[in-house]
Amino acid sequence: MRKHLIVANWKMHKTAGEATEYVHRLFELIQPQHIDLVLAPPFTALHAATQAMKESSGLALAGQNIFWEDAGAFTGEVSAPMLKEAGCRYVIVGHSERRHWFGERDEEINKKIRAALRHGLRPILCVGESLADRERGDTKGIVTSQLEKDLTGFTEAEIADVALAYEPIWAIGTGRAASAGSTRRCRWPPPRAPRVRGARRRRRPRRPPRARR
Repeated sequence: MRKHLIVANWKMHKTAGEATEYVHRLFELIQPQHIDLVLAPPFTALHAATQAMKESSGLALAGQNIFWEDAGAFTGEVSAPMLKEAGCRYVIVGHSERRHWFGERDEEINKKIRAALRHGLRPILCVGESLADRERGDTKGIVTSQLEKDLTGFTEAEIADVALAYEPIWAIGTGRAASAGSTRRCRWPPPRAPRVRGARRRRRPRRPPRARR
């Protein structure tokens, strides 16, 4: 049975010391037996959170961002190998704040997903519409466009390893929450929907022809 995935994105909050204290307190409050609970601290607190989580196998770590190259002159960025060594199993990509404040494009998000999968990290892909998009009734169009661009060129097996998070921009930091109904209306793939453009099926090897007698 598939477990529910709950991700706590700490954004730009908590020092390493505060992260350690938080994780220890969290152990006293929850017992994640039927869910996968993922914590996404800032990069500077990943090591401290990893050390504090060693006593529990019910928690996992996620990076808040990733760069598509493994190494290089990319000041301020973090690579998949770095996240893996820090103890991460997941990584958030396409967060609306990254799209809005840092101008991340779908083409870049596509490369980030590819880098994560290449190194065994499970991407958590965030998609969602703005309030203006919602009021125009264009929610499905925006979300579908994001998914098609972000997942172009991946096999169906690779897409199955991507966790999708419907994250409408109008519900972040505004006090307004997306209802369960609005989330279900944005499910992917919708019934009888076409496959993501560019998704590749794995071809089965052809059987050799039978010898004629």
